Amino acid sequence: MSVRYLSCGDTAFTVEFGNEISPEINDRVMALHAAIGLAREAGEISGVVETVPTMRSLMVTYDPLATSRADLEPRIGLLIERGLPVDGNSRRMTIPCCYDDPEFAPDLAEVAERTNKTPEQVIAAHLGSPFKVYVLGFMPGLAYVAGLDRTLFLPRRSQPRVRVPRSSVAIAMDMTTIYPFESPGGWHLIGRTPLWMFDKRREQPVFLSPGDSLSFERIDRKSFDRIAREVEAGSFDWSSLVKSR
Repeated sequence: MSVRYLSCGDTAFTVEFGNEISPEINDRVMALHAAIGLAREAGEISGVVETVPTMRSLMVTYDPLATSRADLEPRIGLLIERGLPVDGNSRRMTIPCCYDDPEFAPDLAEVAERTNKTPEQVIAAHLGSPFKVYVLGFMPGLAYVAGLDRTLFLPRRSQPRVRVPRSSVAIAMDMTTIYPFESPGGWHLIGRTPLWMFDKRREQPVFLSPGDSLSFERIDRKSFDRIAREVEAGSFDWSSLVKSR
């Protein structure tokens, strides 16, 4: 797999692993992200301010008074040459989702019609998809989660909504996402989770992280309302959603 180094101004550059979105490429991005972090802790690399993973590349920002691209690029190249083992300790998360209430899933029937499925088959395909969080973006806490069952692939809606409710579960292209806030949006809404993807009351306000494996668990409206009350009150046990690390 070829690696390219691309300039991002005078204090950053990008390490690009490929031109496509794939689990293998994203695994290498996340592995380099972790490897640079460990090298900084060990004192092997200095001057790095931040590394920002994307779906297929890693942006490295640095302090020009402490280092330079000419110094960092070969050091990072050496990390890559040593090998970038995929982190086997990523989190496996289970997200409760209610698909049954028309208020929560206004696009479910249309998705079913356009994919030649019944609504129950759409739900089953979503529940069975091997999801992985690739990156966060657009707004705090919004995760781009790839791995959607191929039979559900659809482009974004031709007419985006002005308001999408917080915690809506949506699909578009080969991805799913959960809206962390009420916002405009053009993805197809097929359910809703009672969880908040961003909550400033938590020690870590953003719930999902790049590299997380994700699956959805179907719940009914009664369970949705119960969990929603616990989340609102701040008494929900978030650790119950993490299966392993």
